Amino acid sequence: MENSEDFGKLYLIPSLMGDVEPLEVLPLAAKKVLDMADHYIVENEKSARAFIKRVFPGKHQPDLELFILNKYTEPSDYQTFLEPALRGETMGLISEAGAPGIADPGAEIVTLAHQKGIRVVPLAGPSSIFMGLMASGMNGQNFAFSGYLPIEKGPRNKRIKWLEQQSEKLGQSQIFMETPYRNQKLFEELLKTCKPTTRLCLASEISLKNEFIKTKAIAEWDKNEVSLEKKPTIFILEAGTEF
Repeated sequence: MENSEDFGKLYLIPSLMGDVEPLEVLPLAAKKVLDMADHYIVENEKSARAFIKRVFPGKHQPDLELFILNKYTEPSDYQTFLEPALRGETMGLISEAGAPGIADPGAEIVTLAHQKGIRVVPLAGPSSIFMGLMASGMNGQNFAFSGYLPIEKGPRNKRIKWLEQQSEKLGQSQIFMETPYRNQKLFEELLKTCKPTTRLCLASEISLKNEFIKTKAIAEWDKNEVSLEKKPTIFILEAGTEF
């Protein structure tokens, strides 16, 4: 293997989570990296180009080389994605929304970069998971992220009860999410399934104009209090204590 100092760096670039001025939520470092890099690994070419153009309008789009990483990408293709970095070029990894590698397929590329000796540089920026936890008032020293819950009602309710039990047993905040159009139904099921004293945080449209973040005991929530349909939302449960 060549000396890793000869390789380019792989920058993990957080993207916007909606219609907001880029430098209101992104550090200046993100703009500087977009200025340096012409090679990117992205989930969606169209949205990635739009993001780059919005953050750095002067970027010459025809010069960009984009590698597409999504659920349709064959793992055998991953090896070629990092070839520019192995030649000494600066590269960027851009998530579709939020922070790369967090509930994001980019983690597999990061693992490969470490294996090849390419330096990985994470940049600060919005992450709905961590920003939701920060604002929830729940345990930030012991928490777990479970991603999406089962779609079917029976397995989903069983999973909710298990998460609540884990929270009570371990003193652990439980973080999860849902497809936006199923958010309202999940919210109502949480109110029916969880104990009255269990706390629930809803963190919706984080970093955007209509951001909504509130924590209450299950008994204090009203199912008609909020409308979560089509709004990206993080759910956080914490059991075993009075609110």
